[in-house]
Amino acid sequence: MSHPHKVKQGEHLTRIAAQYGFSDPATIWDHADNAELRERRASPDVLRPGDVVYVPDKVAREVSRPVDARHQFTVRVPATRLRLRVEGVDGKPLGNAKGDLTVAGSAAQVTTDGSGKVEHPIPPSAEDGTLVLRPSGVPEVTLEFRIGHLDPVDSRPGQTARLVNLGYAPGPVDGSDLDRFRAAVEEFQCEHGLGVDGVCGAATQAKLREVHGC
Repeated sequence: MSHPHKVKQGEHLTRIAAQYGFSDPATIWDHADNAELRERRASPDVLRPGDVVYVPDKVAREVSRPVDARHQFTVRVPATRLRLRVEGVDGKPLGNAKGDLTVAGSAAQVTTDGSGKVEHPIPPSAEDGTLVLRPSGVPEVTLEFRIGHLDPVDSRPGQTARLVNLGYAPGPVDGSDLDRFRAAVEEFQCEHGLGVDGVCGAATQAKLREVHGC
C-alpha cells in the first residue's frame, strides 16, 4: 500500500524520503505506484510542484538471532551530495579553485576539479547555500543557490532557470517576459547548432538539459 504526497516548490525525492523516515529514496522511487512519474521525470530530484509521489507504507523487517548475545546491525544510508559546476564569464571552467561552501549553517573548504566541479555531502533538509571561490588570477566569485528549486526542463520556469544558470538573460523565472525569453532561447540555439526559432521545443529542451547537466 502507499499514500500520495503532492510535491511543493523546493521539494525533491531525497527530502521527501527523509520526511517520511526512509533512509534510501529509491525505496519510494522504485515503488510500482510511481511508474508513471518515473516516465515523466528524468531525475527523482528534479520534480515539479503538483507532481504526486506515492510513498509506500513502512514495513518492519524481522531477523532471527539467538538470545543471551550481543548483535550488531549495519544500515547503509546513501549520502545526499551537492554537485555544482562553475564557469567564468568567458565560458571556461573555474578549475582547481579553492573556496568555502556553506550549506545549512555548516561551512567546509572545497576545491573545484579541472572541469570546475565541486561535490560535497549535505543534509537532505538543506534548502540553500553559498559558494565562495578564489580562482587564481581572477576576482573572487560568490554564488548563492537554492537546493531542490529547479523545475523540470519541460516547464517554462525550469527552462528559464537553466538559461539563467548558463549565463543567458531570459527575464523573470516564470518566463512572463516572452520577448526576453525568446531572445535567450534563440541565443542558446544559435550557440549550440540548433534551429533558431525562439521556441524551447523537445530538441532545445534536450540540449538545455545536456549542457546544464540536469
